[in-house]
Amino acid sequence: KFDSVHYDIFEYVVMHNHVHLLMAQRENYAIADIIKGFKSFTAREINRKLGREGQLWQEDYWDRYIRNTRHFEAATRYIHENPVKAALVPHATNWPWSSANNASALGSRVSPPAHKKATAKTALGARVSPPAVSPTPSSLPTTKKETAKANAGTLGLEATLWAAADKLRGHMDSAEYKHVVLGLIFLKYISDAFQEQYNALQAEPNADPEDRDEYTAKNVFWVPKSARWPALQAAAKQTDIGRLIDDAMIAIEKENISLKGVLPKDYARPALDKARLGELIDLLSNIGLGDAAARSQDLLGRVYEYFLGRFASAEGKGGGEFYTPACIVKLLTEMIEPYHGRIFDPCCGSGGMFVQSEKFVLAHGGRIGDIAVYGQESNPTTWRLAKMNLAIRGIDANLGPHHADSFHQDLHKDLKADFILANPPFNMSDWGADRIASDPRWKFGAPPNGNANYAWIQHFIHHLAPGGIAGFVLANGSMSSNASGEGDIRRAIIEADLVDCMIALPGQLFYTTQIPVCLWFITRGKSDGKFRSRKGEILFLDARKLGTMTDRTHLKLTADDITKIADTYHAWRGEKAAGKYADIAGFCKSAKKAEVVSHGYILTPGRYVGAADVADDGEPFDQKMKRLTATLSQQFAESAKLEKEICKNLASLGFPLEEKS
Repeated sequence: KFDSVHYDIFEYVVMHNHVHLLMAQRENYAIADIIKGFKSFTAREINRKLGREGQLWQEDYWDRYIRNTRHFEAATRYIHENPVKAALVPHATNWPWSSANNASALGSRVSPPAHKKATAKTALGARVSPPAVSPTPSSLPTTKKETAKANAGTLGLEATLWAAADKLRGHMDSAEYKHVVLGLIFLKYISDAFQEQYNALQAEPNADPEDRDEYTAKNVFWVPKSARWPALQAAAKQTDIGRLIDDAMIAIEKENISLKGVLPKDYARPALDKARLGELIDLLSNIGLGDAAARSQDLLGRVYEYFLGRFASAEGKGGGEFYTPACIVKLLTEMIEPYHGRIFDPCCGSGGMFVQSEKFVLAHGGRIGDIAVYGQESNPTTWRLAKMNLAIRGIDANLGPHHADSFHQDLHKDLKADFILANPPFNMSDWGADRIASDPRWKFGAPPNGNANYAWIQHFIHHLAPGGIAGFVLANGSMSSNASGEGDIRRAIIEADLVDCMIALPGQLFYTTQIPVCLWFITRGKSDGKFRSRKGEILFLDARKLGTMTDRTHLKLTADDITKIADTYHAWRGEKAAGKYADIAGFCKSAKKAEVVSHGYILTPGRYVGAADVADDGEPFDQKMKRLTATLSQQFAESAKLEKEICKNLASLGFPLEEKS
């Protein structure tokens, strides 16, 4: 009877001499076999509770069966050490904290049936290990089948934390809550890293763990006593916890010049529920983010990147202001291969392009120091997000002393970058073109005030070093628009032989828009000797049929998709390891400038790649038609037979069909 009960996350704790745990995730344990050990309950009581799907964790239930037992403190500790429970148990984080030695009070595990033992390895008395890590943007599923499998798999640590943290959000707007959560995650990270170094210094003879220089020498942020996580955790239930967090942020900024003006400092505002804020601190307290083990797994980076993506999804259109989908960032970096040199993003958002560039360098045996990072961001809160996102990864970036508009206050006027990666705002209007109409950046023509697409393109070209390459995202209209002089600017850029590759992407890749977008690749080094000379040539790639759906409204490029696109480009420009390039109808075409001119300087790949070849099955047309009509005749006969059977059955029930006139 109980075998038919299914739960996504089903954790059932019962008290009888010891604390027993039944933990099942998308599993169907033989609950009836285990009920025998639950002498505290009657079968009718258990049956009633199991029948209330999703209501097992009501507070009255916990009050009655946990608060009144002698193992209350041990059970409380177990709950605090499980982020999933913190989300599912109402008010669990308000229970008293237990001492470390109470963990030993947790009793023996509840053994599931033999055929399920392999999936129930959780032992009571220790922290529950998180399920296998879910795929992250840096470790993409390689095929559509694997993507579907990953989506249906168990929650990873990132997703578990998100589920718990989002539950604590309550009615707070996602755009506002983003800064609450990410600021606390950052604070927890630097406190963990500080504490690890503090413990190491305590173990050393003649070392002073309160010596600030000991930390700066190890590139560890100095955290004042009042700002350390244990102090905040101890005060999590106090009504002034918001003010204490603000004071901690101010103290950290004061001691670390690189963080000045970066950290959020509005936790004391009346609109922020202090009880939920305390619960969020308790949730994060059980996750190590800055210690050596966490850093070796890039735990914080994964959590931060996952949260940025989820907040972007939750915010919808506004989310694109700070986040570019990881698969697009990965495609851009795989295409331009930023091994070493100066990397620039003048609209850097939360810094995702820089993070992926770092991953690319490390994946190919390089060092973080091989690249120099420059960026700029106009939105002040997004600029702070970028500073924190890069700081937690140890990326030394020059994002300017403050936020600024790239068009009207270029903070890197003299920079000539080897690589430019960018996702500028699509079709931005009223951007102040009249104030900089004679700007030297507009070498190919003054961009219109109604659309900033060609202002961005020329801004990228202006900052490219000789031999440099830029890869950036734009709306599809940029490839063909002739409005307000945009066609003339595009023609001048093509005549200057700067366009290297154009890629049409599928729609539904972005949280901000469902429309398809394109990737531009512009270079000053078509004949610089690094690769074959590509003078007068442009590669067109139509990738609109690639990708796989991750949900009803969003699509993602898989690792295989990214490899296919990048390898095609690398083969075309002459990289030996990528193999020999060949045009593929419907996918890629290497076009001469004369062909582009014949199409009116329009850069839409579909105009050049043509339609994919349809494979000939070798069956003569007459023979195929005879076979198909014979099959159709058989199907008509079967349909008539089924219709008669249905009419007969309806008549036997007293509902005959009327005769057709």
